[in-house]
Formats: sequence, C-alpha cells, structure tokens
Amino acid sequence: MICRFNGRVQGVGFRYTVKNIAQQYNVGGYVRNLPDGRVELVMEGPDTEMNRLLDDVNDRMRDYVNGVDRTLLPASNEFSRFSIMH
Repeated sequence: MICRFNGRVQGVGFRYTVKNIAQQYNVGGYVRNLPDGRVELVMEGPDTEMNRLLDDVNDRMRDYVNGVDRTLLPASNEFSRFSIMH
C-alpha cells in the first residue's frame, strides 16, 4: 500500500511518529518526505495491520493531515523492516 499524506506534514515529526507507530505492527516499508510537501508511506503486511497503523497515524497526526491518497498494490515482499528514507 502507498499512502501520500497532504497538509502540514513536514517539519512536525511526522516521519518519526509514523516509524514509531509502524514498529508496533507486523508491517515492513518506509516513510519519506516528498519534494511537493507531502509525506509518502509505503508498507506491506496483513491488511488488518496496515489499516490499524493508518488509523493510529490519523489519530495521532490529525491536526496536521488534510487528506490521504491511498493506492493498493500487490505486495513485493522486499521489506524486512520499517525505516525512514531520506
């Protein structure tokens, strides 16, 4: 799954918050800032785990997020852990 968060999501600890939340779930992938001001979250794992992670991110960061674009893709199984990409 790829999620792109819109709003005031850069410079507010968004990536670190997502990483800390992701470590509580059975997901792999990464989070990174995009040049256009959005934050991109790429993750793989069981649907229930990914949905719970997104719910937690939305709860914790709701004051900064104006919207989220989601794209579902087949898992590539390339991620063994979750990280912040720079």
